[in-house]
Amino acid sequence: MLQPVRLAIERFLATAKRPVLIEPGDDPLAVTSNTFNLSERGGTLTLECWNDTRNLVRRVVDVRLERAGRLELHVERFGGRAGGLTLVDLDRAAHRDAARRGTRLKYRERFRRSLHRQFPDWRIAELSTEQDLQHSLSPAYPRALLRKGTSAIAAIGAAEDTLSPEGALSFGLIWLDYLRGRETRLPVQALALFLPVGSENSTCHRVRHLDPQAAAYLVIVQDPTGWEQRITPGDYTNFDTRLDVCRQPLGEAGARLVEWVDRLSCIPNVQRRNRHDGSVSLSVSGLEFARASGDDLIFGLDTKHAAGSETHIREIEQLARGLAAMRCSDSADRHNPLYSRHPEAWLEAQIRADIESLDASLRPAPVYGQVPQFAAGERGIIDLLAVDHDGRLAVIEIKTQQDIHLPLQALDYWMRVKWHLDRGEFAGRGYFPGIELRPEPPRLLLAAPALDWHPSNETLLRYLAPGVAVERVGIGIEWRRDLKVMFRESGLSQAARRL
Repeated sequence: MLQPVRLAIERFLATAKRPVLIEPGDDPLAVTSNTFNLSERGGTLTLECWNDTRNLVRRVVDVRLERAGRLELHVERFGGRAGGLTLVDLDRAAHRDAARRGTRLKYRERFRRSLHRQFPDWRIAELSTEQDLQHSLSPAYPRALLRKGTSAIAAIGAAEDTLSPEGALSFGLIWLDYLRGRETRLPVQALALFLPVGSENSTCHRVRHLDPQAAAYLVIVQDPTGWEQRITPGDYTNFDTRLDVCRQPLGEAGARLVEWVDRLSCIPNVQRRNRHDGSVSLSVSGLEFARASGDDLIFGLDTKHAAGSETHIREIEQLARGLAAMRCSDSADRHNPLYSRHPEAWLEAQIRADIESLDASLRPAPVYGQVPQFAAGERGIIDLLAVDHDGRLAVIEIKTQQDIHLPLQALDYWMRVKWHLDRGEFAGRGYFPGIELRPEPPRLLLAAPALDWHPSNETLLRYLAPGVAVERVGIGIEWRRDLKVMFRESGLSQAARRL
């Protein structure tokens, strides 16, 4: 009986180039001739694998699955408890994510122990790291359902090596909403979030602006040693945000530079954008080709060059006219990289040029981009800040591709705008001159092509606090040719108003 099992293991090792051994709940162990051993004693086959910090010994009972590059074993720990081990060849493309999956399984077991500690009177009715594309549930965040009597809690965790711990809130709300739809007789009253210590700021700020009537939110921070602590999101009130003084465009520039910028701005299809730092950006359909700052002018697409002569200006003019021919709605070569580059920036240019088509209540000017600024890495979203005719601020977030995190990423920017507005800093630092800003929280407009909304965006918007006046704006698919609004949908009523 043992011979077929041993032969299967030996066949795997004979063909594998980068074999590792994976047991749920632990890091993968590299398998080499110096760190692996099979032995038969007393009618049992014993497998042993080790490294500098760990030694694994298991009795091998049977082979569950054998296929190229993968061998799943039924094993017993000493003491008789059954389990599973998997031998995987990481050299095979189909199994290169096996180590990552092993790490996720390790965190899943740590997550299980944390659930028992934090909720000792509750039963873990479900715990999973499996991907569920139909319901937009990610394998990167283990999720659980806890039960006690007729009550339930949804829980989700993020390991230390998770690329985006703040993404746990998006997937946690989706998980909560999914459970509420599935468990119709079981009230799922709360969402518990387990986050790596030091990564909780963004999530706590977001939680403070979720609807407390929709659910209760529990945040627990933890580290790999097993330390963990429940924290209060309301204690997190300081933002990583900065609002610079709004400076006069080209206020420090000489007459020659001002003349050059005016000349380039007159080229058909060139858009001039005065930035709050006093610089001026020149672009075609959102693709910047030149920028004037201080008394300097630089130009180019990938590589920037300093312009200092009439020859350079003629070169820039040629570049701008070439871009205008390539980057237009009726371009003959839509597969050209210059046509497809930075679609969000192109849509931003269309909205800036005709912001009243997006929302008739908005003033056409001034419109500011990327202000205030905060340290959040590459967001992949264009931020605009405008004001309506009644003096109420409007945050506009622009996206041209489906993004599951769009509502909460937009909330990040909205919170910071509100924070500066509450302190009267926009008027004090030169923004919206001559306009009396109302103290009401800003409106939040999410603008994207009508067919490029992620199905889960609606779910997330339902959990925002009533004070976040959010609206989805669906734009026609031919937005490069004509900015046309196809629908508007309130984040509170979720009732689409087709136009």
